[in-house]
Amino acid sequence: MEYLDPIFLARIQFAFTIAFHIIFPGLSIGLAAYLAVLEALWLKTKKDIYLSAFKYWIKVFSLIFGMGVVSGIVMSYQFGTNWSVFSDKTGPILGPLMGYEVLSAFFLEAGFLGVMLFGMNKVGKKLHFFATLMVAVGTLASAFWILSVNSWMQTPTGYEYNEVGQFIAKDWFEVVFNPSFPYRLTHMVIAAFLSTAFLVGGTAAWHLLKDKTNPVARLMFSMAMWMATIVAPVQVFVGDLHGLNTYQHQPAKVAAMEGNFDTQNGAPLILFGIANEEEERMEYAIKVPKLASLIITHDADGELIGLKEWPKDERPPVNMVFWSFRIMVGIGMGMVLIGLFSLYLRLRKKLYENKLLKIAALWFTPAGVVATIAGWIVTEVGRQPYTVYGLLKTSESASPLDAPAVATSLAMFVIVYLIVFGAGIYYCIKLMQRTPQIEERGVKTGIPRRSAGLTPVQALNKEGAGHD
Repeated sequence: MEYLDPIFLARIQFAFTIAFHIIFPGLSIGLAAYLAVLEALWLKTKKDIYLSAFKYWIKVFSLIFGMGVVSGIVMSYQFGTNWSVFSDKTGPILGPLMGYEVLSAFFLEAGFLGVMLFGMNKVGKKLHFFATLMVAVGTLASAFWILSVNSWMQTPTGYEYNEVGQFIAKDWFEVVFNPSFPYRLTHMVIAAFLSTAFLVGGTAAWHLLKDKTNPVARLMFSMAMWMATIVAPVQVFVGDLHGLNTYQHQPAKVAAMEGNFDTQNGAPLILFGIANEEEERMEYAIKVPKLASLIITHDADGELIGLKEWPKDERPPVNMVFWSFRIMVGIGMGMVLIGLFSLYLRLRKKLYENKLLKIAALWFTPAGVVATIAGWIVTEVGRQPYTVYGLLKTSESASPLDAPAVATSLAMFVIVYLIVFGAGIYYCIKLMQRTPQIEERGVKTGIPRRSAGLTPVQALNKEGAGHD
């Protein structure tokens, strides 16, 4: 049975651990940048509403960052346990790249993290801001190296083989800046920013539904909606470029994403359907004529290569890739609509009044995380049956382990992860349920005396701290 195949179990184990892990670095990237912006605005304007928002989110960031570190360490050990052949074959290339990530990115984050978390009252304001900025830069640098590793596995270039059959670098520039890397890096970083924007926006919406006058919640909601308005359409454009690049280098993946079995001109876009891989066709398909060719080739009569061009054992699993892609795109379109709706309400001075927008933002709180996981499934499952695309198959990459050993470790991972990270996520939610206030514990508001006796909103309006 396939479910007792040690390679299949090893893939499930890696998928399970990375599905947890990918949540935390993505949110760390976005939250670190958001915290840097908040602190910069506080230093520039001297308005403590920004500091209060900073203090509110730094607690969540510290927990998410810690869970990202722990889950990343656990995940990396699997390269040696379950995927030792892959590690041996690709080690001369991937090893240095991951080492650079530790030396240039993780050390930078770790070196300044303590100052960022605990140094607010111990170092000068400018030095503390510099520490916050370095943590944000470190998270981006980490994404740079990790996505370079992943992109090389998707579109390997700049390599040759040594005498024992290992991949070695012939040109490090081509290895690092492989053909899919710029698109993948940009797409992932924007996804991290959008995930954070909707986490912040959904949290703010929760509090505004209870009290629409809460000034800190209004600030967070406004900033989040600005991000959705501006960045979500950019992500659609970047995603289109990434899709074109993928079609150039991994056409089988795109064929699975589109549910396209037959090579044809003027291929329709299949909105929904169920792939019958045995009979090589899409069942119950709802189609839009010629739209797939128009999107991918920018020509309504352009030719799209179908999955039948590859042997069945060299095709990715169609249904998983097909539906994951639609989940990702559907969430992305929802983000665009929410952003545009918020802009419309903002222009009409009703951003905080409309209940529908706040409910939509609340429901979209985890949407960025879900879209990120769905996008990862498209990327990684769509690469099958290869670990290094076109060069090293998954079946040739696994360690010689028996199925019971892998199944036992998988079961232990599931139990431990659900307990440890389940508790961490629960605590994050509890932190976000705290009502944000202008005067956080240990933070002086600095609202001038002439504002005394006014409500928080009146005081902020008097001081010009509105963020509409």
